[in-house]
Amino acid sequence: MKNSILAFFVSILMMVSCKKNETSTTATTENGATVYYNGDILTMEGDKATYAEAVVVKDGKILFVGKEDEAMKQAGEGHNMVDLEGKTLMPGFVEPHVHPSIAASILPNEIIAPYDWVLPTETKKGVIGHDAYIKALTESVQKNAKADEVYWVWGYHQLWHGDLSRDMLNKISKDKPIAVLHRSFHEVFLNDKAIEVMKIKEADFKGNPQVDWKKGHFFEGGWLGLVPKIAKWFIVPERYSKGLELMTQLIQKNGITTVAEPGFPSSDFNLEYNLLKKEMDKNPPYSVYLIGNGTQLYGMNGNSNEKAKAYMEALPEKYNTSNIMFLPKQTKLFSDGAIYSQLMRMEGGYTDGHQGEWMTPLDLLKAQIKFYWDAGYKIHVHANGDQGIQQVLDYVAENVKTNPRKDHRLTLHHMGYFSDKQAAQVSELGIEASVNPYYLWALADKYAEKGLGKERGENLVRIKSLTSRGVPVSFHSDFAMAPIEPLTLAWTAVNRVTSQKSKFSQDQRIDAYTALKGITITSARTLNLENEIGSIKVGKMADFTILAENPLKIDANKIKDIKVLGTVYRGKQFDNAN
Repeated sequence: MKNSILAFFVSILMMVSCKKNETSTTATTENGATVYYNGDILTMEGDKATYAEAVVVKDGKILFVGKEDEAMKQAGEGHNMVDLEGKTLMPGFVEPHVHPSIAASILPNEIIAPYDWVLPTETKKGVIGHDAYIKALTESVQKNAKADEVYWVWGYHQLWHGDLSRDMLNKISKDKPIAVLHRSFHEVFLNDKAIEVMKIKEADFKGNPQVDWKKGHFFEGGWLGLVPKIAKWFIVPERYSKGLELMTQLIQKNGITTVAEPGFPSSDFNLEYNLLKKEMDKNPPYSVYLIGNGTQLYGMNGNSNEKAKAYMEALPEKYNTSNIMFLPKQTKLFSDGAIYSQLMRMEGGYTDGHQGEWMTPLDLLKAQIKFYWDAGYKIHVHANGDQGIQQVLDYVAENVKTNPRKDHRLTLHHMGYFSDKQAAQVSELGIEASVNPYYLWALADKYAEKGLGKERGENLVRIKSLTSRGVPVSFHSDFAMAPIEPLTLAWTAVNRVTSQKSKFSQDQRIDAYTALKGITITSARTLNLENEIGSIKVGKMADFTILAENPLKIDANKIKDIKVLGTVYRGKQFDNAN
């Protein structure tokens, strides 16, 4: 859903340009080799922490890992030396599931969300409570909104901010158009002026059950139906360009050297790709990997899985660049709805009686899983609730029985809530996981009170149930469903402390090394790239993160606060600003 919404915006956006923003500090050397030494060089190779005294980098790759004296010999005469001065060098962080286009649309606009959002230049403070939210929204509109521009505000959530409606927005301003985007990015509220400016007619949405015209509320399908009518007021090239700059800054600031966009394209391949390429042509210090959107390409190719597959298989040769790569024989499919909207499918439903939604009709989802399974693909499936996850497990079990595959690596993404019994089935079926630990921090307290109930709400993202059974588990932000901060994701998985300081389901805590694997080598595995990135090993890309402290040698409660000093991307060092 999020991808589909952004797809239309991207498809009508004019090409944008951004100023190049990178600082390379690796010195030019006589023979091109660089030696990193005198620090904790954490390789992330193996099941336990292993360290090297030195690493030699040449031509963007790792030439040697081992003892310092041997490193000097391997580097040859005229090499460069980088003294880590006791700092920690580890593999560059890998973000296997992020949506830069959504971030580019959110970051340059106003943010009023339940919790703080840290931007490169400021922190948007969190707001909780109805009165506090209305006050903050009113002040923001009065200070920044204009009569001839729609004012976009992201971050509203009814469980933290109470009810919202067209009438409430009208009281804030009758002459300035206001559009409030839900935290999930699946909904919007408009005031009268916004409806007037954007020339929206009630008749255009007659019979649509996901539009509440009186409240000015457009959600899920209603929001999608609204998109064509609001794009010119939502996408302003200069503002969108700023969003892309902010996104790149956040990626570098947080030590990430690889990101993946699962489910590409959303709608218009050429315009989405060209926009991405224009950004990446500035050579920021990270790579982007793309995974074909099997569900979207099915519709774009005459409702044909065969044509969608053929389309995907032609992409790498046509469109791969030095820093944008389509991952071969991988595809993304979709099961149930969003956790932030409480639309994931849950066994037994919700405490208030509502039901979740399926993102793909089940007959189509079943057919797609079988089709790509039989074609030997690595399949990624968006699945959040236990019912949505179980449906995928059942389909995979059928395929395992009729067409056994070794090392198929089908990966479930998000996994907001699942049972220990389901974790056992995941292991038995050879399924892997890429989860969002932040769900526990952000949602557990509220969801335990409303929607899921205490037992389910306090047991979101049961990581230990998976890792204890040997299931490879990577972490992702699904930005902006979580901050694009790998250390924060690892910290949450290790401590399982919520925003309200609750210590929920402590039996699901994992050790710090396993958590670090989740943002390095296992994240690389999620993309089938563990032989290229994710650990410090001879022959792999020289992509590193430099930290002020070693996450394995400090209080686990402080992992998220470790300062990222910079990154090394393909052998070039990029220092973060103090």
